[in-house]
Amino acid sequence: MVTAVDTSVLLDVLLNDPQHASGSMAALHRAAAEGSLAICDAALAEIVPVLAATDIPQFLADWKLAFLPSTQPVAVLAGEMFRVYLDRGGKRGRVVPDFLIASHAQQLADRLLARDRGYYRDYFKQLNLWDPSAK
Repeated sequence: MVTAVDTSVLLDVLLNDPQHASGSMAALHRAAAEGSLAICDAALAEIVPVLAATDIPQFLADWKLAFLPSTQPVAVLAGEMFRVYLDRGGKRGRVVPDFLIASHAQQLADRLLARDRGYYRDYFKQLNLWDPSAK
């Protein structure tokens, strides 16, 4: 089983978030035990501000996170879902990376490990989502 990992979970661990770090870390360990972990371009780019670019290879190796580049179909699906978001009255200020991360997981992984704020389930109905903060 390939588990794509969202930025939210990685930042929980990297920043030692007092509310979410332990749950996210436990979910990462469990996902790794059940298969492999993957990170896409957008999620990797989003963690660089808190982790020096020179530390990225070691971080990926420590967590056994495989970098899995996006594809054209991933970008197209993300754009289609972003269009739906805009058609529903969403603001252009919402960044596209969330849509890229979800599209990447839906098409290239078996599930996405992410703390969902509702839009993943709302826009990506076929996405197998695992929210480590859900009780």
